[in-house]
Amino acid sequence: MNAAYFVRSKLYFCTFWPLYSLSGLVFLLCICWNVMSINETCAFTHVRRRIILNNPRKRNALSLSMLESLRGDLLADVDSPDLRVIIISAEGPVFSSGHDLRELTSARGPEYHRRVFRTCTQVSRVLRAAFFFRFFIDAFAVAQVMTLIQDLPVPVIAMVNGVATAAGCQLVASCDVAVASDKSTFATPGVNVGLFCSTPGVAVGRAVPGKVAMEMLFTGTPISARDALLHGLLSKVVPEERLEAETSAVARRVCGASRPVVALGKAAFHRQMSQGRDAAYAAASEAMVDNLALRDGQEGIRAFVEKREPVWSHRAENVHD
Repeated sequence: MNAAYFVRSKLYFCTFWPLYSLSGLVFLLCICWNVMSINETCAFTHVRRRIILNNPRKRNALSLSMLESLRGDLLADVDSPDLRVIIISAEGPVFSSGHDLRELTSARGPEYHRRVFRTCTQVSRVLRAAFFFRFFIDAFAVAQVMTLIQDLPVPVIAMVNGVATAAGCQLVASCDVAVASDKSTFATPGVNVGLFCSTPGVAVGRAVPGKVAMEMLFTGTPISARDALLHGLLSKVVPEERLEAETSAVARRVCGASRPVVALGKAAFHRQMSQGRDAAYAAASEAMVDNLALRDGQEGIRAFVEKREPVWSHRAENVHD
């Protein structure tokens, strides 16, 4: 199936990856410079959004305009109960080469440089409703990309087929799930051009063991997809010809779960990761109680007892309301 969309104010055509069997398809057509965003509808109700980094001529560098486009596509209709999963992929042989170094020259000045790094990494001001886990963005704050990925109520999957370096590697490390082809490589080579990958090191250092991260940061030496999987940067590595099918299978399994249950679980997981053991168990226990208060939580238990498939409402409704 072909779909038309506007990129750089020109009309292009692209064949999209296979969807689930008996699937419908809806495209969100958007005009943007560097990023394409497509909503794909599965079984007419379950929507997965595919965001495609689309500036292969510049190796999908994360320029300020690219980051701002990515941020907008991540946030679009994020509280819709139909949105279940977001997939980030890229056109061309490079997933992303990281920041656009042309934007980081001294001619731009330190304030512009701060804006670039804040847009990429600064913690967003996101408010969570106690039981509903719907996200409301403070009108006076700018939600930023890397932490925004982890703050979203739906899982974000990176689909990598090529080179991911510096902030591109950071983007992969920031996603909830990362599926890569076996030809992909990952590196934080900033030290070799005089710009240590300090901000990529935050995400990479939380995904892989410290000594592995430090070797990547000190030497800039790329690691293979297999090594990235071994060290925890990736979830799966598959042959290139199976990449789309495997990513689609992961997305399909996510779509089969209850959205509010997944949202609650994702938020609880990221929250406890920054806590000590005892505080983490206390927070996780409260999350379990909150989960049991959800209508979908009780529906799942009833379905298990009655030996049937659950019928999810996908609504963040409390049984006690």
